[in-house]
Amino acid sequence: MERLDNRITRLFGIRYPIISGGMVWCSGAKLAAAVSNAGGLGLIGAGSLKPDLLREHIVKCRELTKEPFGVNVPLMSPYSAELMEVVIREKVPVVFTSAGNPKLWTDRLHENGIKVAHVVSSSKFALKAQQAGVDAVVAEGFEAGGHNGREETTTMVLVPSVKEVIDLPLIAAGGIATGGAMLACFALGAEGVQVGSRFAVSYESSASLEFKTLCTTLNEGDTMLSLKKISPTRLVRNRLFEQIDSAEQAGASKEELQEILGRGKAQQGIFYGDLENGELEIGQVSSIIRDIPTAAEIVERMMSEFEQEISQLRSLV
Repeated sequence: MERLDNRITRLFGIRYPIISGGMVWCSGAKLAAAVSNAGGLGLIGAGSLKPDLLREHIVKCRELTKEPFGVNVPLMSPYSAELMEVVIREKVPVVFTSAGNPKLWTDRLHENGIKVAHVVSSSKFALKAQQAGVDAVVAEGFEAGGHNGREETTTMVLVPSVKEVIDLPLIAAGGIATGGAMLACFALGAEGVQVGSRFAVSYESSASLEFKTLCTTLNEGDTMLSLKKISPTRLVRNRLFEQIDSAEQAGASKEELQEILGRGKAQQGIFYGDLENGELEIGQVSSIIRDIPTAAEIVERMMSEFEQEISQLRSLV
């Protein structure tokens, strides 16, 4: 399949404008390298890593691929400064920042030759990211798994809203698992897509088989946005979710919710496969995911579907 030439593929030096999400307990070196080898941009998710472990993943990723890859650093991480120092020392070519102020690190990353993209949930924050000097913006709708914006704006609304206020290359995220969804985002002004849930349920994902298998059985409405007083998070309905939901409906405080959530619940659910008591983060699009393919198969499918959908639209017009 021929390279798709646009600002995103040129910016990151990749063949296809498909980027894997930096998902906690899913996006290790194995998945990042597999996506990059398939022609996309693989991201190591640093949100669940301490600095030494991030360094190990970067080294491993370089052993597995010669293609460009990146690291996603949530700026809310208590280790964010140390993680950034690792990224700079290891000369990672691309960093995606999220959950924080892009001004904090963009200049320093640029001084070290690192491309920077920032994830936003509103046009207001997209404009601030552009003013901070980032190279690209990721507009992530609230369909996405994991942590979400408080505005609850859908991808189909957010992408054109962001496109109106910035001139930078735009990446769409949230609810994207097919080539048809990718084409829809392109029609709204995006030049690339960041895909989370579909890659979370892939062979190379470091999530447990129990979690992946559960995700292939989910239907519409089986995930809900929760924990809005702490950090809005999309979760699979399970025993832990029901406890949190009951407490929220009863008016529980942030501190009370944090006590229910405890520590390490995402690792317990996603990585170790405790499907009832763990925090199971996945996007709404899981309702159409029914298999566990390799990352290469996912990229190939999406690009093939993308081309087929273009041909079909031309025939309709």
